[in-house]
Amino acid sequence: MAKTKPGKKDLDSYSIKGTNKVVRVGDCVLMRPSDSDKPPYVAKVDRIEADHRNNVKVRVQWYYRPEESVGGRRQFHGAKELFLSDHYDFQSAHTIEGKCIVHSFKNYTKLENVGPEDYFCRFDYKAATGGFTPDRVAVYCKCEMPYNPDDLMVQCEGCKDWFHPICMGMTIDEAKKLDPFLCSDCSSEDDAKRPLNSFHVEPKSWKKLLSREVDIFQNKPGKLIWDKQCVIAYLEAAHDKVQVELKRRKR
Repeated sequence: MAKTKPGKKDLDSYSIKGTNKVVRVGDCVLMRPSDSDKPPYVAKVDRIEADHRNNVKVRVQWYYRPEESVGGRRQFHGAKELFLSDHYDFQSAHTIEGKCIVHSFKNYTKLENVGPEDYFCRFDYKAATGGFTPDRVAVYCKCEMPYNPDDLMVQCEGCKDWFHPICMGMTIDEAKKLDPFLCSDCSSEDDAKRPLNSFHVEPKSWKKLLSREVDIFQNKPGKLIWDKQCVIAYLEAAHDKVQVELKRRKR
């Protein structure tokens, strides 16, 4: 942390006026924009200081919304998604409207109920260059897009791959009733043995056994990485098919 300038002192906390909420270093806050039509800015408090007149300022690290970044909002960005930038700034503490929570992507997906104060972040963002870290993400479904926690996906009980209902020709209501959901690579060869409420989808290429990482922001193909669960499921399914064929030939 930088040294405090002469005539200024660091504070441990700041009480938001008109509320009983206390802001401390490390907290995430909502800050009032100059344009009242815009949503509040989101920032992480890095420092709180007061001058000799007791005017309080906060040094903040800004979160960017997807639409504020280079490239703009993309299909896979969640409604509550933010990017932690390397942009720091001093602002009057009076512009703080309230507190919020910026979850990790993993923790956000585990929330049973998402409140207005809940956000999530999975990328760091360089404001000057428009670069992201990480710059490659895993993709899913036939559409090969990164996971958007706002969109329902169904998991195949066999290969453990994830699919968007709309990409499978299903409605959300139909997808919610599936128990289990089986893709064509994992479903039985005998339609009569398939559960009545399972759903048949188009065959996947063997390459779907690999999880593809894509530089999604630059639209450049990334490396292929092995999805262990998919490979194991594939081998088990292949073994089962061989056993069925051997039994059929012995008859």
